[in-house]
Amino acid sequence: MPIGAPSSSHPTTGSQDQSNYGGPLAVVTTLFFMWGFLTCLNDILVPHLKSIFDLNYARVMLVQFAFFGAYFLFSIPSAKIIDAVGYQRSMVMGLLTMGVGAFLFVPAASVPSYPLFLVALIVLAAGITCLQVAANPYVTVLGKPETASSRLNLTQAFNSLGTFLAPFFGGMLILSAAPMTVSEIRALAPDALQAYRLHEAATVKLPYVGLGIALVLLAVVIGMFKLPKIPQAQHKVGEKVNDSIWKHPNVIFGAIGIFVYVGAEVSIGSFLVNYFTQPEIGGLTEKVAASFVAFYWGGAMVGRFIGSGLLQKVRTGNLLGVCAVCAGALVTISMLSTGHFAMWSIILVGFFNSIMFPSIFTLGVAELGPLTGDGSGLLIMAIVGGALIPLAQGAIADKIGIHHAFFLPVICYLYILFFALSGSKPNSERRA
Repeated sequence: MPIGAPSSSHPTTGSQDQSNYGGPLAVVTTLFFMWGFLTCLNDILVPHLKSIFDLNYARVMLVQFAFFGAYFLFSIPSAKIIDAVGYQRSMVMGLLTMGVGAFLFVPAASVPSYPLFLVALIVLAAGITCLQVAANPYVTVLGKPETASSRLNLTQAFNSLGTFLAPFFGGMLILSAAPMTVSEIRALAPDALQAYRLHEAATVKLPYVGLGIALVLLAVVIGMFKLPKIPQAQHKVGEKVNDSIWKHPNVIFGAIGIFVYVGAEVSIGSFLVNYFTQPEIGGLTEKVAASFVAFYWGGAMVGRFIGSGLLQKVRTGNLLGVCAVCAGALVTISMLSTGHFAMWSIILVGFFNSIMFPSIFTLGVAELGPLTGDGSGLLIMAIVGGALIPLAQGAIADKIGIHHAFFLPVICYLYILFFALSGSKPNSERRA
């Protein structure tokens, strides 16, 4: 980045060593792809389990509640694990835990049992939590501080590649080509209903076993690779630090920003299949609708690649504010319209969601130094918004319909605008 160019983010603690971090960055980027892929498969599980177990919108959103609720439970413990064993070993532990969670889908489908599916999702998410707490700050400090936001957006673009591919993969292997209607399912005799559930639930076994094996193999590769240590961004156990994350307002406002951003993104993604099947919106089958969900996540992928370049020239807060306004406006347009115009309006939101998570995260951990791991734990814990906000939107959809329940994400984008313009300022700027 040339001297005098606008900073892409507020300074973060990073290594001043000008070593080539391309290799380590490429290795860590594979982790972003994997957890993006697995997270987005939930958007396929939601309509699939809704049909199998005859669930309303609020109950089926327990899928996202269980998955993203794990972030709240395991984020701070994950930060302590980083302090104890370092970033690399924490990544390996996260991958192995994810593998266990993926394998648990086999007994859940064999019963089949909705509560067991939720348990498998919690274990899977516990591993992803550990991975996120370690990998996100690791990328921000793996190189020049002034390009941290650009770097994290680039790795998050591969996370979005995973979310783009998952709906195709999940729709092809998990969703039935001709699922029974709710009335047909309710008309089945108990034995026939159990047989139907066993048949439909079994479709998740092969995909998740394959993913479990891939996760274990990736854990072995990461464990063997020599990743550079970043001691200045790690709080060693027993070491006293004369500072606290609570003295950095950008961390607190950033945590709220992550909460509402993930809540909005997941709420929209979770309801898209059901939204597109509505007669007044798309009138599509679930299988066809799943392929359109990929465009929502694909937009985020494209936006992150573009954003990675833009953030080397534009201040992170400014670009974040523009994206928040555009995303909120598009959701509003979708609520006020019908047909394909409503469909594509909400699909396009994915493009403007693109830079939000990495930008909020980078601004949130700015100037934390050895507290970077602790700040990351707090920010990742805020991903619990993906559990609570979709659940709330599900309850609203049961009351007023799915079409107009999207007003909740609009409120979330308004907060992100506030964070971009004011809440993201670190202490150095607040004192200036």
